[in-house]
Amino acid sequence: MSNDVKENLKSQSTWMRGLYFLIYAVFYTIAEIVLFALIIFQFLLKLFTGDTNERLRKLGQGLSSYIYQILQYMNFNSDYQPYPFGAWPKGEPKGARLIDQDTGSAKAE
Repeated sequence: MSNDVKENLKSQSTWMRGLYFLIYAVFYTIAEIVLFALIIFQFLLKLFTGDTNERLRKLGQGLSSYIYQILQYMNFNSDYQPYPFGAWPKGEPKGARLIDQDTGSAKAE
């Protein structure tokens, strides 16, 4: 083995990131299950009442952004550590498009 490979294998930061991957994999799975349940519930609300719950929409947006942050971190696209080691996301990820609830069309934010 070359010295570079040996140094890479001894890198504490890489092993710590691997530990965070395992932790975030658990959080991702939980967030995905909660988000899917929320999606089903919102669909049923829309189906039976004709409207969605605003607070649940905000929770869904937060969960979606959180999942996005986890995936960005795990894919080495970001060094920012999501919640619980960082702040809970607020709003949409940059470049996201919102759906106008009245017209159903996408609009840039």
